[in-house]
Amino acid sequence: MQLISLGLWKESMTGSDGEEAWHADFNQKTGVVTLPDFADPMSFPGFYEVSLADQEVCKQNLFWLAIVFNMNDVQLFTDPPETSIYPRNDVQLAVENTLICHVTGFFPPPVNVSWTKNNVVVTEGVSLSQYRPRSDGTFHVFSSLKITPEERDIY
Repeated sequence: MQLISLGLWKESMTGSDGEEAWHADFNQKTGVVTLPDFADPMSFPGFYEVSLADQEVCKQNLFWLAIVFNMNDVQLFTDPPETSIYPRNDVQLAVENTLICHVTGFFPPPVNVSWTKNNVVVTEGVSLSQYRPRSDGTFHVFSSLKITPEERDIY
């Protein structure tokens, strides 16, 4: 069975040994350097424009592949990702902890992860790891939320 994503591409990534160094975010129309703060400063001049051109080539190739292989043999990556949420440590009231959300099996990145506390969106204390490729062509990512739970809190 062919695995093709049609009309869903949103990023182009550059990296080495499975580690991302830069990606083109087509939603924001910009390039994003994803190296850690301690890395030597790098720039990627012209990479965004090349990514735009590559995106057009990819669209054309996917169009022709769909025709050649007949759409009945093409599986679209439209299934929702799998998620798991768990605390870093045993939960105790009034004791700081971290909730971790593992999101896996999605293509293409990015995926939106949001946290709520008592039905209110929380943005403070939230972190998101880099997108990591899996051997099946999909991606996974971790998001975490620092919490100090009180009685009746719902996250």
